[in-house]
Amino acid sequence: MTTTLPVTEKKPASGLSANFIYKYRQMLVLPVLFIVASLVFYVMAPGFATADNLVNVARQSVYLLIVSLGQLVVLVVGGLDLSVGAIAALTSVAAALVMASMMAAMPDSPWLAIAAGSAVGFAMGAVFGLINGVGMAVMRIPPFMMTLGMSSVLFGITLFISGGVPVYGLPDVLGEVFGFGELMGIPIPSLVALLLILITYGLLEWSRFGRHVYATGGNQRAADLSGIRTKRVIIQSFVICGVFASLTGLLLTARLGTGEANVGVTLPLESIAACVIAGVSLAGGVGRVFAVVVGTLLIMLVQNGLNLMQVGAYASTMTIGLILILAMALSRK
Repeated sequence: MTTTLPVTEKKPASGLSANFIYKYRQMLVLPVLFIVASLVFYVMAPGFATADNLVNVARQSVYLLIVSLGQLVVLVVGGLDLSVGAIAALTSVAAALVMASMMAAMPDSPWLAIAAGSAVGFAMGAVFGLINGVGMAVMRIPPFMMTLGMSSVLFGITLFISGGVPVYGLPDVLGEVFGFGELMGIPIPSLVALLLILITYGLLEWSRFGRHVYATGGNQRAADLSGIRTKRVIIQSFVICGVFASLTGLLLTARLGTGEANVGVTLPLESIAACVIAGVSLAGGVGRVFAVVVGTLLIMLVQNGLNLMQVGAYASTMTIGLILILAMALSRK
């Protein structure tokens, strides 16, 4: 009696490709979007691929990148910070008021004025980050509501102390060094961003704190049972995010030469978009520093390309929102 062996039907190559793309779609979202955006703007935006324009994109990315690094830490730990823009704005106005007051009193001490204004700005970032962290970790307020409420409070304070008008009278050296200064041909803000990239990478990838951040975001209950002080880790993560946001506010103040109440309006959406596009999970426990760097560059690349195409700011905001929705849709399991 002859036994007939079952014939195994081979899947077509197209089916294998489709399965591969579906399985690894989360990893493919960022490079595919980056390549598509680059090709579209290369064809449709005059001057997009020039060296000067690409250097300009890198310079403009610094401020969003710093905020996105702080947002990354908070997202990985399982939180979310919608108050980063308000912290940057309040830092800008408060630091500018301090610097202007000290320059009026001691016009020959610009560096002392800068140091005092910066100290006030960093203190505000740390304090309001601490409040956000306590609200989430101790009071168990959902981070969305906690930071949304904090954002409203801080923008109100910013408008109150500034009167809704720019703050002038800052030291000239502030803009000369931290706004437009260079070191070995590299802009000072870019060097600051590069340093923060390395610090954040070391903090998340090579330190005990970083391991605790990933463990807390991945499964807070399990992290508690393993002896990790998850509440402290959450609070520290929000403090880091607040300090990074305040640093962005200070650098923007140096760039503009004034304290502005509206400098951080788009930072919450754009920083979250940069992280989500880079594969950072809103559920916590997943996210990498260098992917966020590329995600930030993609956001700025899109904005720059649309500007070169003479598309309005409203269309740019719409495009960023659509990219965020697309990234979320593709990354869902």
